[in-house]
Amino acid sequence: MEIFRHYFPLCWFNVSVLDLPRSTRFFKNNAIFYFIAVFFIQFNMSDDIDSAFEVLLETLLTLGFIALVLLLNRTFNTFIQVASAILFCENVVAIFLIPIVFWVTVAEDTPSYATLALFLIWDMAIIARIFKDVLQVNTPASLVVSLFYFLTTYGGAYGIYSLVGG
Repeated sequence: MEIFRHYFPLCWFNVSVLDLPRSTRFFKNNAIFYFIAVFFIQFNMSDDIDSAFEVLLETLLTLGFIALVLLLNRTFNTFIQVASAILFCENVVAIFLIPIVFWVTVAEDTPSYATLALFLIWDMAIIARIFKDVLQVNTPASLVVSLFYFLTTYGGAYGIYSLVGG
């Protein structure tokens, strides 16, 4: 529980990812929780068991994108911290998103979509801040990296699943 107190301020932009402790156990737990949370959200939207394959792709693309960016920046030694931070923040946002996704699915009205958009913007801003700290770039550049992160992980998983799964 102590490690949660270190990582949680990241969601409110109050700490740098480079100041956080490394823990492979925390990383593994976050990866498992991430898979379960994204699967739960995905399954609610598609009601198809094949969504497990798409969520597996999302998880692999997430970790692959982080690894590639860190390798290109020659900061791969921070992988456990960065991946833990991104997965943890994605998990925190997912906890809030689960009831919102249900609301969007049932209501399909403007307030539900607006709320969903706000949480997705918050998620994108968190990821941008993490990449800004790690890559030591300015805010616009970190927002671009964050956008590519979302396009690669979510769009890439959807695209690969569409090609493979039909």
